[in-house]
Amino acid sequence: MSSNDHFDASDEFAVRLTELVDHPPYDDSDRLVTSHLACSMSFEHWTAVRCLLRAGLLLPGAVIHRSQFEALLRAIWLLYAATDAQVAKLATTLNVDAEQQAKSLPLAADMMKAIEKAGPANAFHALNRFKENSWGALNSYVHAGIHPMQRHANGYPPALLKSVLANANGLAVVAAMQVSVLAGVPTLQRNVLDLASKYPDCMPSPI
Repeated sequence: MSSNDHFDASDEFAVRLTELVDHPPYDDSDRLVTSHLACSMSFEHWTAVRCLLRAGLLLPGAVIHRSQFEALLRAIWLLYAATDAQVAKLATTLNVDAEQQAKSLPLAADMMKAIEKAGPANAFHALNRFKENSWGALNSYVHAGIHPMQRHANGYPPALLKSVLANANGLAVVAAMQVSVLAGVPTLQRNVLDLASKYPDCMPSPI
């Protein structure tokens, strides 16, 4: 499959996946609504990653890819591990005071620890696998480290673009699984996995 074919297939998968999980949360509690919003943010980042990579812009694509992961991490943390007070800090109206209060919310490492204790094992393992394999390199891209310096100087191997694209698609599958939980539709998670299985060339291994 050529690079263009990978992008075309990924875009087709994105359309089908977002249509499949186009469901609201099953109640309007702050916990479910904020988790659902974070999933939506992760999907929006996914769209940006695909567009940037298709344009050959690996550096900003990698930066947004980390944001895609962090939005998904926040979504899962909000549902399973955040306290009611922490949820409330993200559900309130944005103003100067709310911005200050939200600065005390946990960052990625602490959210991971909380999900490991309180969240579903499958979700934690998917997040942890991505973090162990990609976090260091993505931090380098965010902070203008050696990865972006050398890639920008020497060019972006097509295999690297394909790998980042596949990882972005894989995170989208996890986000869709989270939306399925929030929607409360019993068969939706299975349908998400069935759809992903139709696009094996677009997925990391394992998805």
